[in-house]
Amino acid sequence: MTTELDKSLRSGAPSGRTLALENPACCDAFERTSQSRSVVLESPTISGDRDRYAAAAQAVEAADDSLHGIAYLLQPGELVLLFLKPHPLFIVLGSGSSLLGIALVTFFLAWMDRRFPGLPWHDSTIIAMGVVCGICRLLWQGLEWTSRVYILTDRRVIRRKGVLRVSVFECPLSKLQQTSVYQSLRERLFFLGSVYFATAGAASFIALWEFVARPFDVQRTVAEAIERYGRRRD
Repeated sequence: MTTELDKSLRSGAPSGRTLALENPACCDAFERTSQSRSVVLESPTISGDRDRYAAAAQAVEAADDSLHGIAYLLQPGELVLLFLKPHPLFIVLGSGSSLLGIALVTFFLAWMDRRFPGLPWHDSTIIAMGVVCGICRLLWQGLEWTSRVYILTDRRVIRRKGVLRVSVFECPLSKLQQTSVYQSLRERLFFLGSVYFATAGAASFIALWEFVARPFDVQRTVAEAIERYGRRRD
């Protein structure tokens, strides 16, 4: 721990709560044991950095238990600068269109039953079915929220998502040319946003982190990591 801390102080690495996965042997040994995981708290080079990095990473406390679920995504010795998840409002906002559709269909069928008696359903049954469908939609969105992880390391940006079909996106910092923040109306109402990533030669953005809290802090942290780590590897 002392050696790693000394290295971080000399290199001027970003401040805040930072995680390191170390593996002095090889990848196979890394997967067979969890003893190589360690948490490194780096000293800030600028006093204002600590608050900014802590604020950007406030969505999830990146503790050892959290690392257990993402260890397979990381390379030996890779520093985790940000470990985020979408804001919990993603569960409601992300399923808003579906919930609205379910509510409209339920209301229409219930109105039809009262307007034209004798139909093969009752309004109470339709309402109950609508409530069940809405709950199921929220539960599924909750699983989507659980599956999503956004990671910034000193080498890459990573996004994992998917419940039945898991999708993992990663891109080296040295290849990222642009990061942008977009806020839809529903995101802006709750001070959320999405961070987009683009590489050189790409016609559009290649990936995004959706519904993150304090998106401009997150985007600035990613941009600083690109300058500090990505440009250094060019």
